[in-house]
Amino acid sequence: MKIIFKITLLLVLCLYLAILSKLILFKYIPLSEIINHFNFTYDEYHWRSNNFVPFKTIYFYLFLADINLNIRIENVAGNIIGFVPFGFILPLLAKKFQKLSAVTLSTLCLSLTFEVLQLVFEFGSFDVDDLILNTIGGILGYLPIKLAILIFQSKHKKNATKMI
Repeated sequence: MKIIFKITLLLVLCLYLAILSKLILFKYIPLSEIINHFNFTYDEYHWRSNNFVPFKTIYFYLFLADINLNIRIENVAGNIIGFVPFGFILPLLAKKFQKLSAVTLSTLCLSLTFEVLQLVFEFGSFDVDDLILNTIGGILGYLPIKLAILIFQSKHKKNATKMI
């Protein structure tokens, strides 16, 4: 039964990563045009449209932007919500991901991979704030699972003590 659960989780993780890839990397690009983006040309405008300053975009969307509230929420909360499942699934999949540091590092690495791909292949723009928000999302996904694990372990220890 445990192996079926792990295989199911692995399939869910693969599906999730495929959907996340579509939403992050290919949201503005039709599938037929993707191959044209795998080039290494230098476009000065593209490189200037990236953000390497922490909290610049977050501050802009929260306090400066004269845009619709839905766009603000989509850009800030969307980056967080998008990575919650990643932080939720990893600890269920393997014991080595039951530590906050492992989930945080894994989420940061996944997010960095997406951001670098956007930068290099011009699928979008690199934004260090996305790294921050995505990592927060992974952490927020991890917290309920960690709490459930701690509760389960506590109950298991109590039951084991009662039997002795």
